[in-house]
Amino acid sequence: MDDDTHDTMEAVLPARFLRGLARSPDRPAVRSGGARLTYRELHERALLLAGSLLAGLPSRPAAIGVLAGKGISAYAAVLAGLYTGITMVPLQPAFPAARTRQMIEASGVGAILADDDALPALTGLWELGVDLPVLFPPAGQSMPAVPVDAAAVLEGPVRVRESDIAYVLFTSGSTGRPKGVPVTHANARHYFRLLDERYDFGPEDVFSQNFDLNFDCAVFDLFCAWGAGATLTVPPPQAFRDMPEFAAAEGLTVWFSTPSAIALIRRMGGLRPGAMPSLRWSFFAGEALGCQDAEDWHTAAPDSTLENLYGPTELTITVSAHRWTAGRGLHGVVPIGTVHGGHDVLLLDPTGAESATEGELCVAGPQLTPGYLDPTDDIGRFFHKDGLRWYRTGDRVRRADDGELLYLGREDAQVQVHGVRVELAEVDAAVRSCAGVQDAVTVAVTAEGTAELVVFYTGAVVHPARLAREVRGVLPVAIVPKKYVHLTEFPLNPNRKIDRKKLALQAAPTVD
Repeated sequence: MDDDTHDTMEAVLPARFLRGLARSPDRPAVRSGGARLTYRELHERALLLAGSLLAGLPSRPAAIGVLAGKGISAYAAVLAGLYTGITMVPLQPAFPAARTRQMIEASGVGAILADDDALPALTGLWELGVDLPVLFPPAGQSMPAVPVDAAAVLEGPVRVRESDIAYVLFTSGSTGRPKGVPVTHANARHYFRLLDERYDFGPEDVFSQNFDLNFDCAVFDLFCAWGAGATLTVPPPQAFRDMPEFAAAEGLTVWFSTPSAIALIRRMGGLRPGAMPSLRWSFFAGEALGCQDAEDWHTAAPDSTLENLYGPTELTITVSAHRWTAGRGLHGVVPIGTVHGGHDVLLLDPTGAESATEGELCVAGPQLTPGYLDPTDDIGRFFHKDGLRWYRTGDRVRRADDGELLYLGREDAQVQVHGVRVELAEVDAAVRSCAGVQDAVTVAVTAEGTAELVVFYTGAVVHPARLAREVRGVLPVAIVPKKYVHLTEFPLNPNRKIDRKKLALQAAPTVD
């Protein structure tokens, strides 16, 4: 760190783990799959991995890729990536190799930290020509290996500036390629400072860790828990068959998931009255939260304070919160609440004029990303007004009498599917790349409280299973459409454009 900067280590993201380490050195920092690591063990492992990586590379790369699932070794890899002082890029092993390669190339990843479960993903990247140094590669991996070197262990995290990029996450892009969103330590510092003031998390808390580590809400999980000296616990898929039993066994006190999880737990009979009495806090984000879902969850967790959180990746995890009370909502949807302090809010009507009551939500302030990795992606999303730099969220909201924001829907062709933000144009592009397909249009319809994607396509008739298989080669499984409908031609509206509304009406019965 330069001598002329006022930044301190206390102001950056790794400092939150160090705070938890000081509070709870011998408490478990994370539990997953029957294994656990204490704060001291996780810290020492991260220092060893980070030091080994830095010592084993010929030069400093622009970014470090962390290819990790949610096994116990994944958390040491994430923390080690931050400890290097180099921008960390979480990569999802379950993603198609072609998509991961796009992210690696876009962010300038020059080396990879891999966890124990990364072998299939590393093999897929190798076959696509990705030949990067890998630390902790499983046996048999062909990429150049960086050895774990006990002599290279760091004394502490590498010092960084608040203005440095802590991590890069990728969102769906309308061009058919993912868009990189850099988040600085300063962005995260403002966010977590506000959360520390709002919540009373402590060392006795046990947090669920439902989100994949390449999803921004996972940063909430990790650094709210670690900043408090609390424990993260990873629910395995089978836990959702009886979530009350898992919550009791693990002593869960803080829950965070997409609203889709409510429907799943309900189907498994887990929302019976008083079923989860240990929960103190319940958070939901990533999708619109239905009022009935909130009611049912609170019935099952009556001692839990429930909050609906909202925020695109570009605004650092979440940028507004609504503390739920029965009876609040619009059209059956819980409000997204009040935007975090220190930010400015602007509502734009369809003409682009400012509105006092309803319009597209635009936000300026300290949680706003510096801009996409590719500046051409900034066009149409960022603008300057009144001396401020604004982000257009694409979400239409209404301002209630008390100032809280009510969510009305999207202004564009972007949707949330199981908490994952999807540009429908990206799905269109993926389906068009399939053999025999001439053109494709994707629409979103609601099924069991969440969005489902239905694709209409022209060209040759192709078996849906083959289309799904080919699309899985370029899109994450979570956003691969389940329904494919062949048309001779698309319906057109009076302006001679494809009539998406008509297609959406046609699609609705197919998801029943």
